[in-house]
Amino acid sequence: MVIHIIEEMEINVDTLSHKKGGNMKIKDNNVISYIIIIFGAGLAAFAIDTLLLPNTILDGGINGISIIISKLSGISLSLLVLVLNIPVLLLGYKKIGKEFLIKSIYAMIIFAILLKIFDIVNPITNEMLLATCFGGAILGFGVGIVVKFGGCLDGTETISILLSKKTNLSVGQIILLFNLIIYSIAGFVFGIDRALYSILTYFISYKLIDLIIIGFDQTKEALIITDRGEDLAKEIFNKLGRTTTTMKGEGLISGKKNIIYCVLTRMEIYELKKIVTNMDETAFITISDVSEIIGKHIKSNNQPIEKEEE
Repeated sequence: MVIHIIEEMEINVDTLSHKKGGNMKIKDNNVISYIIIIFGAGLAAFAIDTLLLPNTILDGGINGISIIISKLSGISLSLLVLVLNIPVLLLGYKKIGKEFLIKSIYAMIIFAILLKIFDIVNPITNEMLLATCFGGAILGFGVGIVVKFGGCLDGTETISILLSKKTNLSVGQIILLFNLIIYSIAGFVFGIDRALYSILTYFISYKLIDLIIIGFDQTKEALIITDRGEDLAKEIFNKLGRTTTTMKGEGLISGKKNIIYCVLTRMEIYELKKIVTNMDETAFITISDVSEIIGKHIKSNNQPIEKEEE
């Protein structure tokens, strides 16, 4: 009896230590992500202040609008970035999640501060092609880092997510249309050559972001192999508004498992990994690109369930 009690105590202590260790790891990773976001925001600010802005080459999205207004009015770009972006993020708060919102506002504040700091740095080059290529590459690298670690530097994607839920257009299509409008305005105001250089910058930065975070706006599919299938499925639906399909599986060594299949957006991957890690540290996750979706899938808690998934 005494031995049995001692064994139970040891198990409980080990379990408690494991949980504390897991929580410490999550907290440590969270702190590191905030530090790395500073680096990513710094690269983006450096690219804009020293390469793009001096040559009137525009970024896309709301930051592109900020650059146009700043150029025409003389208002500080760092101030415009905050004033135009943060309200958009707050508007989409329920759709993007609390942590993403906090990290994005944090990233934008750092980005705005660094835009002000790098404003005193002399332009690196006046060669348009060099400014376009290297500016786009550095900008894309910086934005990709910020997004990979759970934040963003532009609220355009938030608007696109909100609009995609009310239209048949995807997030990527809305972003592309939004940017084409911005570059058309840039061509009218600053000249067609500046618009063309800006479009080239956009595609270069887009590809860099794509390389860093593995898919800029593509739909993703996640396969999760876990012992807590039902609990995870409920948590994914509650936190992300995504329904899941649960299947039974059996590992050669691990035995019987639940396999969860879920379709989601790139912006939700970070939150999904956090949910799974918090609930089942032994879970195995694979995430892949989805080239096409045929039929309806659930996109949010506000939408009716068209079909029961098992």
